[in-house]
Amino acid sequence: MSKGTSALVAWLGLASVAVVLAGGLLVWLVDPNPADGEPRGFFASVWQAVLHALDPGDVAGDTGGHWEFVAVAFLITIGGIFIVTAFIGVLTTGLDAKLQELRKGRSIVLETGHTVILGWSDQVFTVIGELVEANGNKRRACVAVLADKDKVEMEDEIRAKVGDLRSTSVVCRTGDPLDPDDIALVNIAEARSVIILTGSGHDRDAHLVKMLLSVTKAENRCTIVGSVAEQSNMPAARLAGGPAAYLIDATSVAARLIVQTCLQSGLSVVYTDLLDFGGDEIYVRHEPSLAGQPYSTALHSYRTSAIFGVRQGNGTVLLNPPGDYRIADGDHLLAISADDDTVVMAPPAPIHHELIVAGPDPVPAPKRALILGWNQRAVGVVQQLDQYLTAGSEVVVVARHHDVSLSLKRLAAEVRNLSLSLTEDDSADRAVLESLGIDDFDHVIALCYDDVDRQVADSRTLVTLLHLRDMEQKLDGKFSIVSEMGDDRNRQLAQVTQADDFIVSDKLLSLMTTQVSENPHLADVFGRLFDAGGSEIYLKPAELYVRAGHPLNFQTVLEAARLRGESAVGYRLAANAQAAPAYGIVLNPDKAASVTFAPDDRVIVLAKD
Repeated sequence: MSKGTSALVAWLGLASVAVVLAGGLLVWLVDPNPADGEPRGFFASVWQAVLHALDPGDVAGDTGGHWEFVAVAFLITIGGIFIVTAFIGVLTTGLDAKLQELRKGRSIVLETGHTVILGWSDQVFTVIGELVEANGNKRRACVAVLADKDKVEMEDEIRAKVGDLRSTSVVCRTGDPLDPDDIALVNIAEARSVIILTGSGHDRDAHLVKMLLSVTKAENRCTIVGSVAEQSNMPAARLAGGPAAYLIDATSVAARLIVQTCLQSGLSVVYTDLLDFGGDEIYVRHEPSLAGQPYSTALHSYRTSAIFGVRQGNGTVLLNPPGDYRIADGDHLLAISADDDTVVMAPPAPIHHELIVAGPDPVPAPKRALILGWNQRAVGVVQQLDQYLTAGSEVVVVARHHDVSLSLKRLAAEVRNLSLSLTEDDSADRAVLESLGIDDFDHVIALCYDDVDRQVADSRTLVTLLHLRDMEQKLDGKFSIVSEMGDDRNRQLAQVTQADDFIVSDKLLSLMTTQVSENPHLADVFGRLFDAGGSEIYLKPAELYVRAGHPLNFQTVLEAARLRGESAVGYRLAANAQAAPAYGIVLNPDKAASVTFAPDDRVIVLAKD
């Protein structure tokens, strides 16, 4: 019995055979010549015993004949009742135990080529939703989730918050993502990629390192993607993950997103479109026919895709390289396109050279930025502002935080273009905000505190954000507002009202993580894209490229940007700047389609400054 259901079934089968054979032998011996029939042979007696063992009703027909036969038949029937009843009980108990085991999520995943998600947090719904979108053109795809949570609860939450999974099946398993034995449940050795989610605890980096060690122990060379909360832990995480791990510096990326979306009106919409799988994404394309051709030729070779860089054969990413850069045989083009099968070469549309202008960039003026709140990302935000803003700019910090005064003193000795000042007060107080003369600022950044509970910090940020929106409407202000939420559910409460009102949360980090898991080469692309030292995305006045008020195609805009040493990837129409969700942004337009620019319209380009 200790060996389980299969052993019990086997022994009951042997017992059934023994009863039938013994009963058949006795029937043959005690009643070989029935009174109402021909002589009964041994095998006929065994068959008679089988019928009595399986069907107790047969004993009712045992009338006449020798009483010895009736007694033996009755004994066979009684033995059959015990054995069949025990057999049914064993099968029922074994099946119930198997169902309970499956319900606990402790069976091994049989799929191969699947995506594994280790851990559970609010990011899991965004990640699964994006994977479903990415797998939309696949007949069968699988996502396996391992978390220390009940399997049925995980499945119910995923169905409620993700919705239609289409052709993607989601398999949940209950286990500790830090335990190598539990990680084996999701068949990580046959997985295509692994996404590690570590939640929001203070020891999240320690958990990340341990999971990286557990995954690499499985001797799988699949792509491993995770995010590091504190930059100081990056060397340890890279050592634990090995060459197959692509780790995202969450603090640094968040700081860069906050600053770049704050300074560039509409840039938040561009980033969101690039990072999710719903619209246009970034693809890596190898085109042997362009080998030896200059980069300028590649720019004009795709009608429905926007070329913006090159990934060299050694893995180096060049965003917006010089127009005379010669494409090598091992180079891959970086393209923005609707799908990987839409990156197709096509003859260029005609260029209206007479509408191209060569206007110089306007001289940047000093700006005033207001930072409300303080956390570990605030230092990176100030450092990024110093790289983007011109000399003479001012940053005012309003916060009550144990680290803010010391951090600003250290930053004051490092920054070159900024003057820093601190007001130690409640950043969510309406009277404090009004006393700052907020309509005199060009940019406002609301950070969530990290020295209080996460929900409390988000609540304070929500109050601050609502005050800012109300003051902007009453004062007719023109400042941009970028806020930060620790919990993505709170981001949904504070709906964005315009393109200049952007909320940074873990959702963008989840989108980036999913993109890298599907295409590991994008890790270097995103690293370059968010780096202030190279080429980045800018929205520049259209009048610097082409004449306003004249119908033309985007191929002409592309050529005008090329003459300026830039790569054009889209435009923004001011007339639609308040219309959600695109807010006038048109990314990767058909280069043959006609467009007429107004004076306030913008061209989206990859440029060095």
